Amino acid sequence: MVELDFLLGWKTAAVGFWILLFFAAERLRPAAPPPVAGDPQEHNPRGGWWRVARNLSLWLMNAALSPLVVLPLTFWAASHALDWRPAWWQGLPGLALDILLLDLLIYWWHRANHELPFLWRFHEVHHLDRFLDTTSALRFHFGEVLLSALARAAVVLALGFPFSSVLVFEALVLIAAIFHHSNLRLPAGLENALAKLIITPSLHWVHHHARRRDTDSNYGTLFSFWDRLFASRSLTPRDLAMPIGVEGRDEESLPALLLHPLRAAPAAAASGRKNLPEG
Repeated sequence: MVELDFLLGWKTAAVGFWILLFFAAERLRPAAPPPVAGDPQEHNPRGGWWRVARNLSLWLMNAALSPLVVLPLTFWAASHALDWRPAWWQGLPGLALDILLLDLLIYWWHRANHELPFLWRFHEVHHLDRFLDTTSALRFHFGEVLLSALARAAVVLALGFPFSSVLVFEALVLIAAIFHHSNLRLPAGLENALAKLIITPSLHWVHHHARRRDTDSNYGTLFSFWDRLFASRSLTPRDLAMPIGVEGRDEESLPALLLHPLRAAPAAAASGRKNLPEG
């Protein structure tokens, strides 16, 4: 329990510090100019600071779910997991292998969220954001969080991941998501070098491009080589003027976002997301 309390405390402190750091840094050195006073988005209740408040509201709901559902479920799964691992799969080498395997699995879970209509209804709430910054990394429908927790519990049960590995990986996922959703301007050379191994803001910006072909690409979370390996890497370069969001859809108010998965999809979306125009 002492180790568990230490890991939970470390995760909370590290992620909290990272959020504050990037929230401040992207406003001091933005890659794309955020909505400002006088911009139509600023006065639109779906843009500007209203947008930040909406994203943080979704995050607070999910933060409440974590100690009530997500952590207990993950801990239960780890406590009842199949005991098949060899002796060499321990310590730091085992942790490194766990992180690599978990990142591969979350790649496929993210891809499933785009390709399966039921899962997309929840994940679309994340993509309806019309601008990208640190708060976008925290914006998920609580239904997606619960579905992800169930999927993770099944994987932990089957593959025997220790709870400590899952906690470390989840901290790394949050840190990576805050980084690659951020609007921080990085030197081009540094970003290009990082993109060979990890997901960077430029890569993930294209994933949020409001063009279906790009939205359904660049699924990686930590490592960028999964997209190259499984042919899901977009060749579209980031253009800071490219529209962000979901093709053919507009941002919604907080109550509408909460009800979004329950509402019928528009006829165009229901007829097949892959067949929408790419322009």
